[in-house]
Amino acid sequence: MPYPHPVPQGVGPLAQQAMHVLYQHRLVSTRQLHQLLTPHHTRAEYLRRQLHTLRNAGLANTVGRRTSGQTELLWWLTDKGAQAVEAVGLLPQRPYRMSPEAALGPLQEHTLAGTDAGLAFVTHARRLGHECSPLDWAPEIAHYYRDDTRPGEELCLIPDAVLNYVHTNQEQRTRTMLTFFIEVDRTQMTIARLAAKLHAYAAYEQYIPQLPASRGARNTRRTATTHAWRSRYPAFPRLLLVLTGASPSRLGRRIADLRSLAASDPDLTTSNLRAGVTTLDQLTEHGPFAPVFTPILGPAQSTDAWLRPVPAAGQSPAA
Repeated sequence: MPYPHPVPQGVGPLAQQAMHVLYQHRLVSTRQLHQLLTPHHTRAEYLRRQLHTLRNAGLANTVGRRTSGQTELLWWLTDKGAQAVEAVGLLPQRPYRMSPEAALGPLQEHTLAGTDAGLAFVTHARRLGHECSPLDWAPEIAHYYRDDTRPGEELCLIPDAVLNYVHTNQEQRTRTMLTFFIEVDRTQMTIARLAAKLHAYAAYEQYIPQLPASRGARNTRRTATTHAWRSRYPAFPRLLLVLTGASPSRLGRRIADLRSLAASDPDLTTSNLRAGVTTLDQLTEHGPFAPVFTPILGPAQSTDAWLRPVPAAGQSPAA
């Protein structure tokens, strides 16, 4: 979307779209920008020219990422570029600012893997006639909650991304808005810590906040009647874990270990959490609405991103 204010000469609509994507997703490769913004072009030359225009104008900067013996450019917005996006007011403001040190830091590959997960949704939405744009997911949105197993602590759940997706059924003429929590695991955390994140989602799903004391009352607090997540979402988002960074056999063992730990957590097994796990390669190749997910709980029967519960004998599948 063009800016309402003057921009440096040569910064066209495509470069402005790229600025929005860089602002939202912080660090994005040329390949990812090409697939997100110009997938109809066989080559990315025009996009590259526009990106270099941003860099020459001081709006964006780059670092190199070495992959397969070649250097791939990774792009982010400078302070000047971020301020230009914020001045327009089309995106929620984000306090995070990228720097050369952060772009080259240990979270580089995790950030890029998260963008690849979102890119899989965008790519397959185009193929299926659904709706998911490059700005339909946002990284690291804080969700505050409390957990009975950790009394007195205010806890914060931060998904790697919250993604919105419109699933369209042409035959039934229905449109369904789906929201997903996305967690990307590059096999760098222990399986116990990954299981603890699952527990945190179950605790957040159950959390009902306390309200301030009513006027005239002393040292009392009232319990709200609705769950905290209902102020953000019409239905609790499905949780999708995307694994990468290891061989398929190792990722398969990790999925089995995660399911085993989840089955031993009573707060998980009694929650309404819908959670599934897949690999980034499967998600990228087949898309989220192919049977690439293994449910975290229950039978290990492959399913898609709807994560419908496996019905008992004689029952119809749930929505």
